[in-house]
Amino acid sequence: MKNDLLLKALSGKPVERPPVWMMRQAGRYLPQYMKLREKYGFFERCQTPELACEITLQPVDIIGVDAAILFSDILVVPQAMGLEVQLIESKGPFLPDPVKTASDLQRVCIPDVHEKLQYVFDAIQLIKKELNNRVPLIGFAGAPWTLLCYMVQGKGSKTFDEAKAFCYTQPQVAHQLLQMITDTTIAYLKAQVEAGADVIQIFDSWGGLLGPADFETISLQYIRQIVTALKDKVPVIVFAKGAWHSLDAMAATGARALGIDWCITPQMARSLAGDTVTLQGNFDPAKLLSPIPVIKKETEAMLAAFGGEKYIANLGHGILPHIPVDHARAFVDTVKGWSNHREQ
Repeated sequence: MKNDLLLKALSGKPVERPPVWMMRQAGRYLPQYMKLREKYGFFERCQTPELACEITLQPVDIIGVDAAILFSDILVVPQAMGLEVQLIESKGPFLPDPVKTASDLQRVCIPDVHEKLQYVFDAIQLIKKELNNRVPLIGFAGAPWTLLCYMVQGKGSKTFDEAKAFCYTQPQVAHQLLQMITDTTIAYLKAQVEAGADVIQIFDSWGGLLGPADFETISLQYIRQIVTALKDKVPVIVFAKGAWHSLDAMAATGARALGIDWCITPQMARSLAGDTVTLQGNFDPAKLLSPIPVIKKETEAMLAAFGGEKYIANLGHGILPHIPVDHARAFVDTVKGWSNHREQ
């Protein structure tokens, strides 16, 4: 690997500077992606290995990040499990026939991932070939609780109250569904690794909607199964947005890194997570709308607060669609120009 900063940071080895990449870096804000968006539908982009490859490589070539992340979507898993998933541009996901009762589980299956999701593995193989060991490739999946949110609510939500009510009023059905998602996800991620993914990230975008006890019962116990199944094959990053209250429990899963958002200080995150795990984050994506000198100053302050070791510079959530490309590049370039040894 020509640039192995990410892999070193994940294994806790010394690095000259922190590696940097951005969640949702492939797509959204890049003009080159917008051109492809005008020609092809969302799932067409995901399901055509050549397009997924081109989109995955764009930020590596244009922004200069230290890792590529597969262009795909967390909702390919519910789709493979038998639910219809539509992605409406500018509005988000829509599942017209969500799970509401025990009888609805008859419509959901644990699929053969090679039969339903082979296009993802083909894309990974193509990306690895095109990357030619320039930077590592991150594969990913949604956490079971986050996927349940969409499979039950049927669309995006700020509160996912219907999904939570489903878990509280039909716990047996909810846990059956969560286990089905978990089993599918383990098979899916193992196949991503076999296809060539160097690192895996689990996205629990809605983990922060649960209190500590519910987070353990409804989310973390299933994430733990996934980490256990994968951690001896590749480094695993767990990003549960807003679930900072459980950083210690997440660190104990065996994940190599924990993603954090901008609502917790680096010092507090480190004290909760402990010294053995790498931290990733936590720049507020909206701050990338600031003037470039402000972005540089804020990025340097973030780097200084985390320190250089066991740290991956990233945003605290996905990049926003209307971020100017030169602002994203300023963030990345500031990290790349920073040295862990500047204090000495």
